[in-house]
Parts: sequence; structure tokens; C-alpha cells
Amino acid sequence: MLKPKIYLALIHYPVVNKNGDTVAAAVTNLDLHDIARLARTYGAKAFYVITPLSDQRKLARRIISHWVEGGGGDYNPARKDALSIIRIKERYEEMIDEITAEGQGVPKTVVTSARKAPGSLSCDRLRCMLAQGEPFVLNFGTAWGLSEEFIHAADYLLEPITGGTHYNHLSVRSAASIIVDRLLGGSCEQHQHTEIVG
Repeated sequence: MLKPKIYLALIHYPVVNKNGDTVAAAVTNLDLHDIARLARTYGAKAFYVITPLSDQRKLARRIISHWVEGGGGDYNPARKDALSIIRIKERYEEMIDEITAEGQGVPKTVVTSARKAPGSLSCDRLRCMLAQGEPFVLNFGTAWGLSEEFIHAADYLLEPITGGTHYNHLSVRSAASIIVDRLLGGSCEQHQHTEIVG
């Protein structure tokens, strides 16, 4: 089985606010740290942070620099290891171009949403697609989620996480952790066997 070539992307624009308006969300320190650690733990190729706001890119780079190049790296080498895989981009297309230039082909794009939609892809199916070795970008939205336009432009929409209640407002860090574990936490064959017997 080929090792999955998966990239994580945290999208700060275009996302929506609670009123459904398309906005650009702020970069947060916790998102950078926790999703970078998640990406590094599960072997993601890189963790992209996409924001069109120059001040937010500057903030993100300052945080990363402290832990990768500054005193933070000496204090916590494990955190340096994780944050070193973050890549900051102004536009989504820059990320796609950079991944394509690595020579593995144009990546398939997968978006996540807390809202149910017809035709969404199950985690079971996506993990088996990842096992084929093609590059994929798994996109997470900040604020109240990715815009409908962004979702419709993707190759695939992943099914939402459900916890058996009517409440469905996970933080992006929690949602990312659950989804990545479902996709990369075991082999496709193991998961298929579980489906058959259980």
C-alpha cells in the first residue's frame, strides 16, 4: 500500500460568519499549534494556512518564527518539529501550484463542512482513495465554515462529523483531529474488515 500523500489546509477566506456573509477570519495561535502537531503526528506532507490579509500572514510568520528559528525551538524541540511544516500562502491557488510543482500531480481537493449535503464522501471511501497514493488536500474552514462557492469548487465534500445529538459546533481543531484520525489512523484493509464484520 502506498503512503497517503495528504496536505492539510486551514482556510481563512472565503469563509462565512454566523449570518452567512462571506468574510476573512483571523489567524489564531491555537489553530497553528494544534493543527501543526496533528499534521506532524499523522504524517501529513504539510500544513497550509491560507489568508489574503497581509497582517495575518505577518502574525502567523512571527509565531512560527519564534518556535522554529527563535528561543521557542530550543525550549521545545518537538513544537519546532511540528511548526516547521506550516506554509503560509495568500491565495489558495498558490498552494495548489506549489504542491503540483513537487511532481506528484495536481492534488484532489476535499472540503469539510458541518452541514449535511447530498453526494458527500464518507471517511471510509476517502481513506481507501488516499491509499492509492495520489495527492489530496483536506481543507478546513475557520469562522462558521467554508463558503458555498468554495465548497462547490472542490473535487469532493466530506461527510460531516456527527456525535449522535442535535449539537454540531466543534472547533476546527477538534474536527480536524477527528477527521484525520479516521482517515489516517489505520489501514484501508483494517477498516474494510471492520465494516464487513461489524
